[in-house]
Amino acid sequence: MYAGTNKGGTEAIIAAERLVLQRRAMLDGVITVDQVIECFPRALDKIMGEGGLWDPRTAATAYLQAGGDTAEAVHLLRAHRSTLPRLAYSEPVEPRELELLRRIVPAHRKPDGPQLLGETVDYTARLLHPPDAPWDSEPPLPVEPPEPGAEAAESPQDVPFRRYRDYLADRGVLADRTDPDDPEPFDLALVAPQLPAERSALLSAMALAETGGLINIWYQSIIGPDGYTDESVTLGEVRHGRVPIRVVHPHTGNPVQIGRIRVTETEAITHLTDRGEDAAKFDIGYGMALGHNERKTIAMASLDLAAHRFRGTEGGQRLDQILLHTTDGLASCGFLEHLKLPHYVTFRSQLERAEAAAGEAGPTTERPTTEHGEDCDHDHDHA
Repeated sequence: MYAGTNKGGTEAIIAAERLVLQRRAMLDGVITVDQVIECFPRALDKIMGEGGLWDPRTAATAYLQAGGDTAEAVHLLRAHRSTLPRLAYSEPVEPRELELLRRIVPAHRKPDGPQLLGETVDYTARLLHPPDAPWDSEPPLPVEPPEPGAEAAESPQDVPFRRYRDYLADRGVLADRTDPDDPEPFDLALVAPQLPAERSALLSAMALAETGGLINIWYQSIIGPDGYTDESVTLGEVRHGRVPIRVVHPHTGNPVQIGRIRVTETEAITHLTDRGEDAAKFDIGYGMALGHNERKTIAMASLDLAAHRFRGTEGGQRLDQILLHTTDGLASCGFLEHLKLPHYVTFRSQLERAEAAAGEAGPTTERPTTEHGEDCDHDHDHA
């Protein structure tokens, strides 16, 4: 915060804060934390993902306090997270243990395991629903009743099944990206990232990234010089579900499950056809994020592919820099919003340098004055 913010403006600052508090007070007893959790799950998932903290009640509290401003809610959640002690480190999460809520495999019509649409409007028309009409007054699309004697669809069982990557591996067309060194995951909360970045650092940065910003970078990466998009990436798996979290028991030394969290994960597939690549192979990029956020994980998995394929090139280095240093919504919003704070001292210095340069270049037009004939800049002389 700039020291000049308070100079001569304390009363205005207090009055501005009072307006915010008055609006918050209007919500007391009208909208509860439980109602926010039930009514706005996607917004809370986005806040928890970018905030790096899985706690729906805390996220809902931040959402209410921010008046629905997700960027401000992420700021509040990150600030709260920084006050919490680290009691333990979890064991590596095993995505194959995911308890499915949704699973689609766009690359295969009948994959091993279910195609489970779950809760989605991906396949229906986007129409504005009248606010006074019941939500279930009519289906979004005409639905034909089942034929007499038709078997009802059974709910899929939570049993292990092959991922689509296993199908490609069995056919011998999957590139091997195994790292024999198996380095520890990069912890962005404890260590400042450095370029060139490890894969885990890039994945961590994208998991915390602002969703819209990440999608923008993904979209730029697939648009060719002719303006058309490169659609060589196919999604192998898009899954949303609950995954168990385990920590090592301090007394027994054995891993124990302490709960489940909801995550979204995506595997993106591309055919290796560029110069120097093995055209007999496919490669897979990966993305995982807290909550239900398929847009983020799809962009993340595609960018993971791009970062690996173009590593060591000028374009690859530029992509690493963008992903690591510009995708954090809190950092980018903070830098943008700090421009609203007083900058008249530094700008006055720039103005004086410009006027000095103009004076050396020759006579210029007269400086503007007020109706009293005073120099317009005199009101800033005491800044």
